[in-house]
Amino acid sequence: MAAIGAMPEINGIRQKGRRSFVTLILTILTSSQSILIVWSKRAGKYEYSVTTANFLVEALKCALSLAALIRIWRKDGVTDDNRLSTTWDEVKVYPIPAALYLVKNLLQYYIFAYVDAPGYQILKNLNIISTGILYQIILKRKLTEIQWAAFILLCAGCTTAQLNPSSDHVLQAPLQGWVMAIVMALLSGFAGVYTEAIIKKRPSRNINVQNFWLYVFGMIFNAFAIMTQDFDTVMNDGFFHGYSLITVLMILNHALSGIAVSMVMKYADNIVKVYSTSVAMLLTAVVSVFLFGFHLSLAFFLGSTVVSVAIYLHSTGKARR
Repeated sequence: MAAIGAMPEINGIRQKGRRSFVTLILTILTSSQSILIVWSKRAGKYEYSVTTANFLVEALKCALSLAALIRIWRKDGVTDDNRLSTTWDEVKVYPIPAALYLVKNLLQYYIFAYVDAPGYQILKNLNIISTGILYQIILKRKLTEIQWAAFILLCAGCTTAQLNPSSDHVLQAPLQGWVMAIVMALLSGFAGVYTEAIIKKRPSRNINVQNFWLYVFGMIFNAFAIMTQDFDTVMNDGFFHGYSLITVLMILNHALSGIAVSMVMKYADNIVKVYSTSVAMLLTAVVSVFLFGFHLSLAFFLGSTVVSVAIYLHSTGKARR
């Protein structure tokens, strides 16, 4: 009887350990993402096709999910929860987040034409609030007052950490930049929360199967983007024109980040993803000290402190629900 009673506790420890691990991996991958995007530019512009890069990200994620499934099939056999064959009712929900992620990922590149890196990081924090609001609307999960206070502190802390005291123009982005940032925040928040709802609708379903179908539709939409935006360029210059080692590393990073995000949604939630992304922003600044000679300001240390308090308040508020 004691052994039986201990099983839920052991499973809970394993689940918590898995959640902590994928969150840590997501934080590390996200922190290096913006650095790789900046490095992939040459003379201030992308020499490669952004749409082909996004297509390869989806294709790689799809291949990695399939490889993980094959490994599971060989080890445990094919079951109802890990088989690829499914019904249209299960698959028909995946095109929605796939299309949202397509637009959001494209905007992630094009927004730099209107705002600089610090301004982008500040505007990106709009995603924090949009995720919290959509989390309640779509998943019907109310956040406590302490968690909402933590959300606001998190947004304020991230913004403070990105402020440049030597510039008066850090927030003076043009209207196009603000519009793109708001659209990105809404798309990212809605796509993330909607994907979490899909993934958790059938908890026993293997995450690699769910990822596979999501990424298949991602490939389809990105192929359409190539046909409509860069068809002539790809036909004349080649699919991999302008690619470099940094571009390949960026694609690999984006693919692994996407899989890590889905794992966090499966074993945790979008709120954890938001906090992981925020910590990654601070980690990126620290890494930039060694790579680009970035100077950490007083604003950064104050912002880091506020973010730490926000994370503590969120965990406290969640425990009291």
